[in-house]
Amino acid sequence: MSFTVEKPTPTPNPNPNPPLKKKRSTSWSDLWFKNTKPLKDVVFAMQLQSLSSPTPTKDSKTLTQNLISNFSKIDRTLLLNDELLLKILSKLPGSQRNPNFLVCKRWLNLQGRLVRSLKVLDWEFIESGRLIARFPNLAHVDLINGCITNPCNSSVWLSHRFVSMHINSEISGFVPNWRICEENLLPVEVIDKGLKTLASACPNLRRLVVIGASELGLLDVAEECPTLQDLELHKCNDNVLRGIAACENLQILKLVGNVNGLYSSIVSDIGLTILAQGCKRLVKLELSGCEGSFDGIKAIGQCCQMLEELTLSDHRMDDGWISALAYCENLKTLRFLSCKKIDHVPGPDEYLGSCPALERLHLHKCLLKNKKGTRALFKVCQAVREIVVQDCWRLDDDMFSFASVCRKVKLLSVEGCSLLTTKGLEAVLVSYKELQQLSVESCKHIKEYEVSPALSTLFSVLKELKWRPDAKSLLGSSLAGTGMGRKGGKFFKKSQALKLLSDD
Repeated sequence: MSFTVEKPTPTPNPNPNPPLKKKRSTSWSDLWFKNTKPLKDVVFAMQLQSLSSPTPTKDSKTLTQNLISNFSKIDRTLLLNDELLLKILSKLPGSQRNPNFLVCKRWLNLQGRLVRSLKVLDWEFIESGRLIARFPNLAHVDLINGCITNPCNSSVWLSHRFVSMHINSEISGFVPNWRICEENLLPVEVIDKGLKTLASACPNLRRLVVIGASELGLLDVAEECPTLQDLELHKCNDNVLRGIAACENLQILKLVGNVNGLYSSIVSDIGLTILAQGCKRLVKLELSGCEGSFDGIKAIGQCCQMLEELTLSDHRMDDGWISALAYCENLKTLRFLSCKKIDHVPGPDEYLGSCPALERLHLHKCLLKNKKGTRALFKVCQAVREIVVQDCWRLDDDMFSFASVCRKVKLLSVEGCSLLTTKGLEAVLVSYKELQQLSVESCKHIKEYEVSPALSTLFSVLKELKWRPDAKSLLGSSLAGTGMGRKGGKFFKKSQALKLLSDD
C-alpha cells in the first residue's frame, strides 16, 4: 500500500518588488522641538508675562518659584535683538565698554561693531581679513606701526614722535645719513594691497594714517572712500601727491617728507602744485620736512581758498618763500614747529604783503637767529591777535622787538626764552594797546625787581596775568585775591571808599 504526498503549490506573488515602507514626512512639531533655542526664548517670555498676571494661579505660583530659582542661569539678553543691544552698549563709558567682549561671542561681535578708531600694530591682521571681520565700522585707522617690521630678538627700542619701533642691535653705527625706518619698512606693493583691502571694506573711512604708500594705493582709497576728510602721509613725495589729488573732500592733510634718522623723501613745488589743484577744500595743512619755495606756497594760497590753518615743521623752503603767505587770504592760524630757519632772504618789504585774516601766530622750538627773516615774519603777521612763543633759541631783545609791529595783539605768551630781558619785554608791551592776556614763564633774565611803574600799571588792567619768569617769582602768588588782572575791576567800590574816609 503506497501513499503519495503532494507538496502544496506556493501562491505566486503578484508583485515581485514590494514597495518600501513610506517614510513619514517631517512635521512642524518635529522641527519645533529639534530647535529648542527659540522655544526656550518663547517659554521664557511667557513665564515673564505670567509673573505680571494680576491673578496668579496655583500653577503660576509654582512656575514662579522655579523661575526665580533658575533666574541667575538664564541669559536675559537673548530677548534683545542686536540693534537694541548695540544702543545699550554704546551708552556705556569707554572704561566699561571695552571689557564687554569677554562676556560671550555675541558680545564680542557687537563690541567690534562699536569700534570706530583703531591703531594697527601687525600688517598680517589686515592681510588675513580679520581686521574687517572683527571691526566692520572703522572710521579712523592708523597704519604706521603696522607698516614697519620689527627684527627678531631685538632689545633696542626707538621712540619718536612719529613712530616707535624695535631696531637691530647690530646696526652699522648711528651716522648722520642713516635711515633706520627705511630698512624695516614693508614693500610698497604690500602696503598698497593692504590699503585696497581696507578701503573696499571700510567705505566710510574718515581718517587714515599711513607710511610708505604709493600713488596707486592712495587712488584706491580715494575711489572707495569718498568721505575721507583727514589724511596723514609719512615718507611722502611728489608722485604720491598725484593720488592725494583725487581725494576731493579732503579737509585736513599732514605731509611728512623727510625725518632725520628715519627716512628721506622729497616734496617740492611740483607736489605742492598738484596738491593745491586737487584738494581745494583743505582747511588744515601741515608740511613737515618738505621742500618748496614761493611758487608752491602761492599755488596753495590761490587754489585752497578755505585754508584756515597752516603748520610748517622743520621746513626746507627756499629763500623768499615767506612773501607767498600773503596769497592765503583766509588764513587764521600760522604755526612754526622745530624750524631751524624762517627765511634768510625774504626780499624787500614792498613784496612781503600781509595776511589780513590772520589771528594766531605760534612759534615752538624754533631757531630765531636771522634778523631779516624774523622781521619779515612779524611784518607778514602784523594783523595777529595772539602770539605764542615757546622754547625758541636765540630770541633776544633785538629779535623780539620786531613783534612791536603787531599792534592788535590781545594775547601774548612767552615761555622758555632765556635771552629775553625785562626791558625787551616792556618795549614790546607798551605798543600793545589792546592787550588783555599775558603769560610769562621760565624766562630767567626777566626779573621782578626790574618791573617799572608803567609795566605795573599795564598789569593792573589785564583780564588775565600769568607771571612765573623763574622759580623764585613771587608776584604771581602775591597777586592772588587782590583783584589785579581784571580789567575794569577796582580794589574798593566808590561807596566803600567814601565810607572808610568818613570813618577816619
